[in-house]
Amino acid sequence: MIKKISLTLLSALLLVFGVKPVVAETVLESVAKTGRLVVGTSFDRVPYAYYNQQEELDGYSIDIVKLIQKQLEQELGKTIEIDFVEANSITEVLPKLTSGEIDVACNTVFTWERDRHADFTIRYSLSGIRLLVPAGNTSDSVANKKIGVPPATFVQDAMKLAYPQATLVTMSTLAEGVAAFKAGQVDALAGDSLILDGVRQEIAPDDYEIFPKLTEKPYARYGVACMVRENNSGFLNIANYAIAKMMEGYLVGDQQSLEMLNKWFGPEGVIEIIDPELVKEFYQNTITNHEQIPFDN
Repeated sequence: MIKKISLTLLSALLLVFGVKPVVAETVLESVAKTGRLVVGTSFDRVPYAYYNQQEELDGYSIDIVKLIQKQLEQELGKTIEIDFVEANSITEVLPKLTSGEIDVACNTVFTWERDRHADFTIRYSLSGIRLLVPAGNTSDSVANKKIGVPPATFVQDAMKLAYPQATLVTMSTLAEGVAAFKAGQVDALAGDSLILDGVRQEIAPDDYEIFPKLTEKPYARYGVACMVRENNSGFLNIANYAIAKMMEGYLVGDQQSLEMLNKWFGPEGVIEIIDPELVKEFYQNTITNHEQIPFDN
């Protein structure tokens, strides 16, 4: 079992950044008043959130945010604009979220410690922890080497369990980790399977590979969700409804839902690794515990 990040670490992060844990106005009240939804996101996480060739912020998580935006507009009866604020790691997201600087942050992962400071939507993606390594490497190849890891995440705990003799090198951002990996300063890069495959495609598809292979069991598996400031059930309900409706649409063959998913994870998608049946199973399992949404094709 993967160890948890200590509560004292996350609490310390909140204190260091001077977070005010209580915000009087709810997210829904703020959005209704200002007509703006403030979203914290990374700008370089293929396929979740990144700038495409047209210099537009794009990605699967960006599409999820736009679905939430559309649902908010229907619920509130007014146009809602999105403001994107860069937040590249949990050490940036949590303070911005709990202080009210941002309303929501997506492509985040639930942990019990984070749940003490924020609430999470239902999961809209399934991923896991793997390594990006030079082609031809094996588990033994990195057992005693340097592995780049993101800060203050359970990725570090997973690597400690898998490779207790390895040297873990904390990288403050993904860009820093990729640069160190390309320069040979670390022998492998640990992180989200989908993000690492996006990195592989960007830097040199034939020179690097994901380990363990995407057809094999990862070091840890998890769902990806949006994170919301605590005690915002009204906004959380709207966000969950938007996500569940997209999943329901995919399962019943709604063309818009199918096109959205296939753009990112289909046979010709940005990431060509997802089995459609696995997506269906994940979506079905996710929405089973919720009321079925009648979907009008």
